[in-house]
Amino acid sequence: MKLTQRTIARFWAPLAATWLMMAVEGPMLAAVVARLPEPTINLAAYGVSFAVAILIEAPVIMLMSAATSLAKDRDSFLRLRHFARVLCVATTGVLLVILIPPVHELFMHRVIGLPEDVADLTYGALWCFLPWPAAIGYRRLYQGVLIRFRRTHLVAWGTVVRLASMMAAAVSGYLWLEVPGAWVAPLALSAAVLCEAAAARIMVGPTLRELLADRRPRRRSSSAMSYREMAAFYFPLLLTPLIGMAMQPMLAFFMGRSASPIESLAVFPVVNSVGFFFRSVSIAYQDAAIALMGRSFRHYRKLRRFAITLGTATAAGLATVAFLSPVSELWFVHVSGLDEELKRFAIEAARVMFPVPFLATILSLQRAVLVEGRRTAHITAASAVEVGVVAACFVVLGWGIGLVGATAAFAATLGGRLAANGYLLRPCRRVLDQARSSG
Repeated sequence: MKLTQRTIARFWAPLAATWLMMAVEGPMLAAVVARLPEPTINLAAYGVSFAVAILIEAPVIMLMSAATSLAKDRDSFLRLRHFARVLCVATTGVLLVILIPPVHELFMHRVIGLPEDVADLTYGALWCFLPWPAAIGYRRLYQGVLIRFRRTHLVAWGTVVRLASMMAAAVSGYLWLEVPGAWVAPLALSAAVLCEAAAARIMVGPTLRELLADRRPRRRSSSAMSYREMAAFYFPLLLTPLIGMAMQPMLAFFMGRSASPIESLAVFPVVNSVGFFFRSVSIAYQDAAIALMGRSFRHYRKLRRFAITLGTATAAGLATVAFLSPVSELWFVHVSGLDEELKRFAIEAARVMFPVPFLATILSLQRAVLVEGRRTAHITAASAVEVGVVAACFVVLGWGIGLVGATAAFAATLGGRLAANGYLLRPCRRVLDQARSSG
């Protein structure tokens, strides 16, 4: 297949649609919980349980990228599937440990400091999340196989199944289940990912039969990784989302001790959500670039050109929201419901972060190069550099200069992302130069 900018766009678009559809899940479920009895404590319990579930899920998040890169033949897939099953069992085991009553009490009361009523609701919500990590790992493995074999439209259809089943479960819980709202949301999410995992397994069936039917002997250079090699490849990918998840609680801590703390904490999720909307399509580009890179990175230049175009478009989209008054008014006041004072804080914060979607697209391309080049440790190191620079920048901007907390937080986010991109320049160049010399 001749790779053009149009074919890259057609391949990437279903993955981008998948991320955009997932971006609406949170607001939809929060709206359901907010309309059930005692919304304040139920929203708090749901928020805590969801954060814990996401943290436990983190080790399986990168299975999609791993499968996209590694599932090239029968042996590679079988080893990766066994590796994924171990991860799914392990993450479920971690959640079960947290559900041991003394462990849960220690974690929720003494570590997080939740009130008794919120902690009790959180305990039930975590039980509702029990299928979550394994179902996520299972479907990301098979979605990676679909991406590898250029069937990204099936990944998007799986997300449609997920959204439809989540909405059906949430509405059913709202109308007929006499359980707290903090339990309705995780039940809906768990039902959704189980349905999506089942859909992924059904849709990958023909591809899997084709993959497993190929029993031709492979040369050692192209054979499956050993389990030790696979662990060395995957462990840095596992750490990357864990390190990234430290960002938001760290910034919340900093903003709570900076200028205008209440206003900053209030607008942070609003500005972060609009930023994520434009970044999400860039996140989808990582797996597309891995699948399309080609032998010896022969398609790198075309993928880089597309990344620059995509990054420019997404940054321009966020700039439109941040700098054009009618659009800012529409989004921050009429859609997000901020008053005039909070709108001013939100616009100022959004303006300093508008280049971040461009940098996120470049980061996705850089990560794709390193995954294909089997240099995943640099991805983790870049995430650590990013978090460290964000912390240092906030200390200077928020506590040193005295910027408003939200503005300092997003300016620090921009600085951290620039640092991560800069750190990855040399290892990416090294991988590309090595591929050219050997190819």
